[in-house]
Amino acid sequence: MSTTSNASPGRNPRSHQERCASAAETFRRFVPEAEPERVAASFSRRLGPLGTFAFEAVGDMWNRPGLARRDRSLMIVSLLATQARGEELIAHTQIGVRHGLTRTEIEEILPMVAAYAGFPAAMAASREIDEGLRLIEGVEQLSPRTRAAAKSDAERERDAARVRAALTGLPEQDPVQDLAELTFKLGDLGGLTYRWTLGEIWARPELSLRDRSIVVISILTALVAEQMLPEYIEGGLRNGLRREEIEEMLTHLGLYAGLAHAAAAMLVAKAVFDTLAEGESP
Repeated sequence: MSTTSNASPGRNPRSHQERCASAAETFRRFVPEAEPERVAASFSRRLGPLGTFAFEAVGDMWNRPGLARRDRSLMIVSLLATQARGEELIAHTQIGVRHGLTRTEIEEILPMVAAYAGFPAAMAASREIDEGLRLIEGVEQLSPRTRAAAKSDAERERDAARVRAALTGLPEQDPVQDLAELTFKLGDLGGLTYRWTLGEIWARPELSLRDRSIVVISILTALVAEQMLPEYIEGGLRNGLRREEIEEMLTHLGLYAGLAHAAAAMLVAKAVFDTLAEGESP
């Protein structure tokens, strides 16, 4: 797996040949049945300059050392599921498994997409993810899934209080008070957010809080939901993401969400980092 590095392509420029070699390494994992040179030639023949840049820029990005490949797959599957991007989501589901994601972890992305991007996007994405999983497992039908565990409102509120404390860094509050604050702020939407998004989905053990932060930052970047990003970027830091990893995430997302969306998210992240740095000053 990749490890974080402070090396910057801008300070250590590489040749075109070196970048292509890096991209080739990526496509050996992406398309193991084909030689990278054939993939590159096919891309360029079918798509012209778009294909050339898709091979070189995208391939090289996946090989950067600032973020583990598993984490990169987690965020790209999350983004593509948010956008319901058919063939790309099928392919990246298979790539995610090759990068170390389990079927359970990939499927767990879908409730997060439902919460932050809506059920229609999650339902559409589930069909593509199923196809990718069937292909990687070599089966016509996936094994049955297990329904979510039943929880009372009291259990949901208890778990929501724990999750909210982890995201905000504040002491865990009495759930009744916590729920009342969010309901006062957002009305019935606050209650839905507290009991369902935090108390049900975020509290599930199938993904760690760090992983869920990766998923939500990716979804919000795709949605250009700049108002919500600061709290989730701060929450990601509290849940184990490093600032360098968040910056690397947003750099990678520039190739999938678009540079404009990723740049907007990067400006939000930089502002959060600056604010936190000021608070850390003696």
